[in-house]
Amino acid sequence: MSPLEGRTALVTGAGQGVGAGIARVLSEHGATVVVNDLFADRAERVADAVGGRAVAFDVTDLDAVRAGFADAGPVDVLVNNAGIPTAGFPQVDFKDSDPELWARFVDLNLYGVMNCTHTALQGMCERRWGRVITIASEAGRVGLPIRVALYGAAKAGAIGLMKHLAHEVGPLGVTCNALALGSMENIPGPAKYPVPRKGTGADVGATCAFLASDGGEWITGQVIGVNGGAVT
Repeated sequence: MSPLEGRTALVTGAGQGVGAGIARVLSEHGATVVVNDLFADRAERVADAVGGRAVAFDVTDLDAVRAGFADAGPVDVLVNNAGIPTAGFPQVDFKDSDPELWARFVDLNLYGVMNCTHTALQGMCERRWGRVITIASEAGRVGLPIRVALYGAAKAGAIGLMKHLAHEVGPLGVTCNALALGSMENIPGPAKYPVPRKGTGADVGATCAFLASDGGEWITGQVIGVNGGAVT
């Protein structure tokens, strides 16, 4: 029996990149995968490839999130992957940043996680089993000299949410963890890590699959580095 057989996993922002890799690995481990993306065509393409279902919605719109989860049906595993990576942020010193641009990035990287997690937890807690895995970044737990303070602040907020929720929902059979990613293959520039390459969706998916399994039951409230050995 595959470790995730009988479980339904919803992966946000899974129409491409890391999210698509996570969806593929979870499917290979037996999960029924619901592929979310803002764009329906991208979600459908990945869903077809992994034998899953596509549900398109904007994670920053709470009403749309609730409708999307209702369409998906009971979700056992939520992977909060949707977000804007460092490459999508204006890399300027915070003092020189435009406050009018802050909301877009914080909404997606933090409020999107809050919207989806809040919605998913209702059913998970009722059924007394669930896994919430939030894709974060090393920038969310350490300071970096690359002018991404706004990105780091949003990711730090998402990490903090997982740590606190672990205490609230652990007694109800639900675990909440965050993955702090290093540089992924879609990010420009070199990767100077002990494992001398950039990360892939398959790398992240493998960690998600373990945390989503019954073997991950005693791991909660953690920030796990999936980063090629980066020292933090």
